[in-house]
Amino acid sequence: MAFLGFCILLLMLINAQGFNLPHGLKTSHQRMASSSSATSLEAYAAGAQNLDWVNLGFEFRQTRSHIKVVYKDGAWGPSELVGEPYIKTHIAATALHYGQAVFEGLKAMTHPDGSVKIFRADENAKRINRSAARILMPEFPEERFVELCKEVVRDNLDFVPPYGTGGSLYLRPLLFGSGPRVGLQPADEYTLLVMVMPVADYYPGGPQPITAVVIDDYDRAAPRGVGECKVAGNYAADMLPNIMAKKAGFPIGLYLDAKTNRFVEEFSTSNFLGVTADGRYRTPDSPTILKSITNKSLMRIAEDEGLVVDRTPIPIEDVAGFAEVAACGTAVVLTPINKVVYQDKVMEINGASKDIGPVTQKLYNRMRAIQYGEEEDKFGWTFQV
Repeated sequence: MAFLGFCILLLMLINAQGFNLPHGLKTSHQRMASSSSATSLEAYAAGAQNLDWVNLGFEFRQTRSHIKVVYKDGAWGPSELVGEPYIKTHIAATALHYGQAVFEGLKAMTHPDGSVKIFRADENAKRINRSAARILMPEFPEERFVELCKEVVRDNLDFVPPYGTGGSLYLRPLLFGSGPRVGLQPADEYTLLVMVMPVADYYPGGPQPITAVVIDDYDRAAPRGVGECKVAGNYAADMLPNIMAKKAGFPIGLYLDAKTNRFVEEFSTSNFLGVTADGRYRTPDSPTILKSITNKSLMRIAEDEGLVVDRTPIPIEDVAGFAEVAACGTAVVLTPINKVVYQDKVMEINGASKDIGPVTQKLYNRMRAIQYGEEEDKFGWTFQV
């Protein structure tokens, strides 16, 4: 009992006097206090962790902290940096029973001058709010979302891969219903987390073309459903067909529209883009397709390169006529596709070339150059941490 009393007294003194503990052992009170001011966060050099940056893969890796904000009583509370990678959630939380959960994905990169910048966090702020509104969750202020991302990156700066490794710090914002409901209705409490982890270059040797298979016996999203939202359940629905495609030898699956089963929608976790011989960048536009920030960025770069961007329906039969096809998303930027298997047909793109096409290579190079600070960010897409 005497020892327990001493421990309680010690913790009270730490909270009252702000004694300096090692960074990973800060109390929740201290982390909450530090989160109110960026200048009070401890500084770390980017890439200071002793990690094999080139071989990290794209898997969860424990870092110093994630950041958390809770919504209750009609308002968002203060942010808190949390070291433990676990959350305590009510057993009747709406996220668990009714799928009230949306998420995002974005990256922070080290630039040649040693600075660290986050790519297009403002667009992720807009998209998470669109997704949240669709399933009756409270929106989070966009500017504060960007600052939240900056804050958690600053607290994990030494986990940002050094410039030249091709790696990045991946950010995964997650907004979910944490309040209890048994009847089908929105929760009265929500939690927003942003976790981070270092990841390696997805294609260290450069993107190489792969074969896609059309998934025509499952639908990714229903018409007038939540296909354009980054709702967690959309990805759960893709797990079975995605694994089946991989077991059949296809690295990636391509979905058709659920209404007619005729038009290209998107790949399992990526948007579809095609380049025509006459210089058009074609990508389908549909309320059941996720509004990809990577695709949006590539479209802008394509226009800057003199291509015409065409957002119209693409019949599956037209895919064979493209000069180049790619899947695009946050993790990879883009993956070239040289064959698309559809029922008993094999559609070869550019003669099933084993090399990435010249246009998609140019788009990939420019996108990466902006992300890593090797090209002027004339579009204003990067945010200094």
